[in-house]
Amino acid sequence: MKSWQSWFLLFSCNLMWALQFTCIKLVQDQVGSLVTVWGPMTLATVMLFPLIGWEKREDYKNAARSKKDILMFFVLAAVGVFPGQVVVTWGTRMSLASNAALLTLTLPISTAVLAYIFLGERMSRIRWASFALAIVGVLLCSGIDFKTLSMGGPYLLGNALIFFGILGSAFYNSYGKKVLERYSPMEMLFFTYVAMFVIMTPLVLVKEREVFSTIPHFTLRTWTGLALLTFFHNYLSMVLFLKALKQLDAIQAALSNYLITFFGVPIAALWLGEKLTLVGIIGGIMILVSTLLITVAEERQAVSRRAAATERL
Repeated sequence: MKSWQSWFLLFSCNLMWALQFTCIKLVQDQVGSLVTVWGPMTLATVMLFPLIGWEKREDYKNAARSKKDILMFFVLAAVGVFPGQVVVTWGTRMSLASNAALLTLTLPISTAVLAYIFLGERMSRIRWASFALAIVGVLLCSGIDFKTLSMGGPYLLGNALIFFGILGSAFYNSYGKKVLERYSPMEMLFFTYVAMFVIMTPLVLVKEREVFSTIPHFTLRTWTGLALLTFFHNYLSMVLFLKALKQLDAIQAALSNYLITFFGVPIAALWLGEKLTLVGIIGGIMILVSTLLITVAEERQAVSRRAAATERL
């Protein structure tokens, strides 16, 4: 696959991911947070199953696999995907879709911090500075009244939940590196979705069982949101992303995630009529700067180190 084709796939993936936050708002009047995640993800799991059978996995033929790996996928689902999907959905319902799009910029920084905790990767000064800057940006996006030093901003709790959910996605990205030593990316995605189905189904039946009786009364707005979440967010975007990732390195994929905010904010403005405050915009810029620090600056340092090592040889 040519490089420009891979970039086009990444461009498309980020547009689909950016739709998530607006779609959550579209369905929130008739569908609870649990069903908003469970329904689309369950359908996406069914659609992914044939792809697992068709996938070529020669690189994993000699991988040491065991029944203990089942627990590993449940950990990925419970600690990674559940917060990354369900908690983000809760937070977005309490905040703005545009805020959620801005806060996704904290994902690279959060991934670096959790890679330091779980994988023992080095935590540089740039990484710590980026993380601190991102936290300040999150607070600025939360509508805090700094004149009276009131921390009860209208979106503070929602933004806190979104940020916590992003930490879950960061855990999935960092801990998932160990899983990818024995499983293909498509397998990891599919088995994690299966684990999510097992975890979420009892919760849905207990907490949001009444949603099923209201399905015949779903509006076009609700069906549109659910359809977009199912096909684009949970299925097609992930398939295309894994396909593009084979041709582009991780740093290029990380940089492409800026497009989630680039698409997400105007989508929320056009579809939902949301508007960002000046302080919120400043907070978003701070989050963007923090992400640039940890991606661009660190990549330049890595290139410099490789060049220095080559010269010594």
